[in-house]
Amino acid sequence: MTIRYDSDRTLSPEDFVDILERSGLAERRPTDNHETMQGMAANANLIVTAWDGDLLVGVARSITDFHYACYLSDLAVDRTYQRQGIGRALIRLTSEKLGPQCKLILVSAPDANDYYAQLGFEKSERTWVLPRGKHIE
Repeated sequence: MTIRYDSDRTLSPEDFVDILERSGLAERRPTDNHETMQGMAANANLIVTAWDGDLLVGVARSITDFHYACYLSDLAVDRTYQRQGIGRALIRLTSEKLGPQCKLILVSAPDANDYYAQLGFEKSERTWVLPRGKHIE
């Protein structure tokens, strides 16, 4: 198996939903909302994909300024391709696109905490989220 990585290929909303479903990440994403998924695919400014032939087997989707902060919003690898270093390679290739001072930031899926720790990520206790529907008074 030869996995090919690409950071110039456009990610269609259909391919994005498909890889989220095959990775298990779809349960935490609004995959039934086409407009949202289309916006997520179209408006990320750094996407690295992994391909086995014509099959998308992994994606790292990020929003970044390339100099200070990069939010890695989605890291998804097809379940049948997991534990082969694809996720690690997607993160490494994402990081290589960033400037030397740029931090890579992510919110881990509950089952992935140990994975990110072993890669060298440091847990932050200072992350805050304002859920949709909550308003600042």
